[in-house]
Amino acid sequence: MTELASVDDLVDFLVATADVPSEEGLAFSHLDHGLQCAFELRLAVPHDEQLQLAGLVHDIGHRFGADDVHGVVGARLLEPLLGSRVGALVEGHVPAKRYLVTTDPEYRAQLSGDSIRTLGLQGGPFTDHEMAAWTRSPHWRDAVELRRADDRAKTPGRDVPGIDAWIPGLRALHALRARK
Repeated sequence: MTELASVDDLVDFLVATADVPSEEGLAFSHLDHGLQCAFELRLAVPHDEQLQLAGLVHDIGHRFGADDVHGVVGARLLEPLLGSRVGALVEGHVPAKRYLVTTDPEYRAQLSGDSIRTLGLQGGPFTDHEMAAWTRSPHWRDAVELRRADDRAKTPGRDVPGIDAWIPGLRALHALRARK
């Protein structure tokens, strides 16, 4: 796994995913998916820029880890740069899918084929014990919001703000993290 020492490193890394298909050969890239997810969160939760930025970077771990651990890998990579909340949200978007499958009978039917495949790798629906632990975590509701945006962010050719629109927020969040 690489280390991201600066926001410039992160942006360069994200831009480099512009040619990497997001899932199952669909006609959008990892970068397209992250940009769409961040924009979905901007629309849904306009006051929460950290959540929006977590949406931008939520799948970065796919470049380093298997589908079942990409949230954990992404969190470890991003937390030193963007802080613990963004790390927790990136990590949490994976169990959030498991939560939604467990609590919303219609949710599974909305998942793409690749998301259903990875659901099995990620543990499937929550057990009662896993559900209790998940709902005690401080960011679980925001991770569910991120997951729902993740699911909506899969439209080839969708026009959303580009990476340049998010750089000031990334810089500000990194500066905040550096002051702590």
